[in-house]
Amino acid sequence: MSRHLTFRHFVLTILALSLLLFLTVAVSLAFGGERIPLNEIVAALTGRGALLSPEHQVILFQLRIPRMALAIVVGGGLAVAGASYQALLRNPLAEPYVLGISSGAAVGAVLSIIFFSSITAYSRPLFAFAGAAITTLIVYGLGRGRAGESSDKLILAGVITTSFLSAGLIFLTTLASNSQLRGITFWLLGDLSLGGSGLLPALSVVVLIAIIGIYSQSRSLNLLMVGERDALALGVEVGRVRFIVFALASLITGMVVAVGGSVGYVGLIVPHIIRLAFGTDYRLLIPSAMLGGAILVLAADTVARTAIAPRELPVGAVLALIGAPIFLYLLRRTN
Repeated sequence: MSRHLTFRHFVLTILALSLLLFLTVAVSLAFGGERIPLNEIVAALTGRGALLSPEHQVILFQLRIPRMALAIVVGGGLAVAGASYQALLRNPLAEPYVLGISSGAAVGAVLSIIFFSSITAYSRPLFAFAGAAITTLIVYGLGRGRAGESSDKLILAGVITTSFLSAGLIFLTTLASNSQLRGITFWLLGDLSLGGSGLLPALSVVVLIAIIGIYSQSRSLNLLMVGERDALALGVEVGRVRFIVFALASLITGMVVAVGGSVGYVGLIVPHIIRLAFGTDYRLLIPSAMLGGAILVLAADTVARTAIAPRELPVGAVLALIGAPIFLYLLRRTN
């Protein structure tokens, strides 16, 4: 655990993941329905944009860069949220979707698409975040007992809430028109097209602050992984830590799902891979998961944009194709 982490190991790990993220960004900017030479991209980003045609300038600065930034924020946020839930619940299968938070966001988004899409361009993310927030309060309330929060009760409350909300989604889709149904389906499978909508700066700030807040509890999360009684004996205020981390992880989930759609598997498989590769210390796991999640979602989005270009696949479908085999491999390896 924490005693095995050295400063050198921390720095080398973060540098390696940062380099991999940089390479993924370069590939993401260059490839898509229209390929842009890398030297032209470098010239444009360094202020010598004359090499780019007007079409390539629009593609690069108005489409790819905002979408790339949103993919990084969504992937990093979901990976950190998944790692946080796994520590709190001491369950390697815990992630934002198990606890029903993404389902709450989905119900809010679908309600907006069907009934309120004409009110404002931001109605979908606003309603999705409201749904995630309400679901978080319900799940946390159901998971509390007289002695405080229970890991098993939180998971059970999440599963029950997810089942109820899934039934609600099915009912709502029967009320949608054909055009609305297409938008709902695409959003439920992950939609990073809102990168240039003006929501990205606020989303980035909120997610970064929440990740910093979770990282401030990394020592306590290390001790919680050993057991709550041992953590209490070592001076950890278990109830306060659980509330802070659960609230911040739920805030991250609600925000990124509200803007980026229902993107799965990131919070489940990225923490597993990071633990296997770099260790279980949360002082390293949290920043490594943030970088790893960003790499995974950005790579999946690049594949989604190029696989059947000029048409586009939902990024959630690509992540499912990538994530399911990886998760099965990790499950077999763990067994």
